[in-house]
Amino acid sequence: MSTVERPAADRTGDSSPTVGPVPAPPAGAARAGRPQDRPRRRRHRRGRVAAWVRVIILSVGCFTVLMPVVWMVLTSLKTADQVLVMPPVWFFTPQWHNYVDVLTLVPFQRYILNTATIVGLVVLGTLLSCSFCAYGFARLRAPGKKVIFAVLMGTLMLPSTVTLVPTYIVFNNLGWLNTFKPLILPAFFGSAFFIFLFRQFFLGIPRELEEAARIDGASYFRIWWSLFLPLSWPVIATVTVFTFVGAYNDFFGPVIYLSDESKYTIAVALSYFSGSPRIGPQMHLTMAATTIAALPSVIVFLLAQRYFIRGIAVSGINK
Repeated sequence: MSTVERPAADRTGDSSPTVGPVPAPPAGAARAGRPQDRPRRRRHRRGRVAAWVRVIILSVGCFTVLMPVVWMVLTSLKTADQVLVMPPVWFFTPQWHNYVDVLTLVPFQRYILNTATIVGLVVLGTLLSCSFCAYGFARLRAPGKKVIFAVLMGTLMLPSTVTLVPTYIVFNNLGWLNTFKPLILPAFFGSAFFIFLFRQFFLGIPRELEEAARIDGASYFRIWWSLFLPLSWPVIATVTVFTFVGAYNDFFGPVIYLSDESKYTIAVALSYFSGSPRIGPQMHLTMAATTIAALPSVIVFLLAQRYFIRGIAVSGINK
């Protein structure tokens, strides 16, 4: 019987293959892969250029927006002589007493109290009236509801100056001039834009929750107060920020309806600040007063910005 001779690797028990030198790829293989990488390199290069362009544009935009604010704060810390120096003085000793002078030379605390009273009641009235009307448009079934809502949205096209004279005549006949009533009471009758925001948000709330509350015996008012409002913090924050900024910066209304200086708001007081006989045209004090006046709006936005952005997004996507 014949035997077959095993290879040396099998006789020694080593089953690993013999590793030899790896042959070099053909010279044309490397050159053949290069054209495939060129489009990728071009896209990468164009992406980096586009990123740098965006950074430059955003930097210029930020500088343009923030420069007036920086100038306001720096001017509020200068002396009266340093404000008028050209070229401007960038390094100086801060005059923190300018803010103390603003609060003592004029009744600035009175202006702050007047503004806080008006803004607080306007925000409260806007939230209650707009959310209540929006609940009716979003959930109640009534004939002509869509027509009424379309007419309401059409009022957004009317400028405020169109209704200014009739509104002034009405408030004059009621004897409300030189009071806070013309600035506060209209907020309790709703705003078309904020009703739209609340309605869009309410449309996204599942009907199952409302039906479950109705089975438990809850009325429409109870459902709105105990169910819809607690779920509406994003849109509430959005409406609060918009209303606060609008009422806080309102200059037109207080100028028309208020004639007593003790009832001025901050927006009106700032316009007369530099012309006050107790102060005179001192720009550094005017900028200090403006800096103080700008702080509440910034604080409110920083506190509500998370809900503010979410409320805008959610209200915009609901049908």
